[in-house]
Amino acid sequence: MTPRVPKKELTGVTGAVVKLVSRRMFGQVAEPAEVGWHHRKVLLASMGFGRKVQSWDAVEAGLKTYAHMAVAAKVGCSWCLDLGYFQAQNEHLDLAVASQVPRWREADVFTPLERDVLEYAEAMTDTPPTVTDALAARLLDALGPAGMTELTAVIGYANLTTRSNVAMGVESQGFSASCAVPLAPARTGSAT
Repeated sequence: MTPRVPKKELTGVTGAVVKLVSRRMFGQVAEPAEVGWHHRKVLLASMGFGRKVQSWDAVEAGLKTYAHMAVAAKVGCSWCLDLGYFQAQNEHLDLAVASQVPRWREADVFTPLERDVLEYAEAMTDTPPTVTDALAARLLDALGPAGMTELTAVIGYANLTTRSNVAMGVESQGFSASCAVPLAPARTGSAT
């Protein structure tokens, strides 16, 4: 599939910076940046917020990566799932565990906290959301109020990016091909 909005050449000083940052982070220019270049204010605001999300530190980075990957698997965003798995490798997460996020319910490699985070990510992604009081209480107890707030915002951001990419027709760029352990396929019927 080609993007529903055509890619646009990143031009000017700002375009050169976006290309440079993208190549440093991913080894190539990220397709969402090329699609988003049609409305630079939206693209730059989204990128800026993404950088802020990455700087938050009340929740372990691995939990946030797993949450984002769970949202991507549920929504069906191959680009975000591919990138998330690539980032899991760069964060030195156990790829035997991270590779199972798309089928986390069937996998026996996750801790109880990781399972709660993955369930919360999916429950927030459901339309309407299906978060239960019991699940929220377990996470609040494990993460504290700041951590629970951060995790909720991270999952909200993941929904923004995954749903935007799917709607625009942006698909995987093969980032995870460099990972030593293949990414498990998503469960059938997992997209909303």
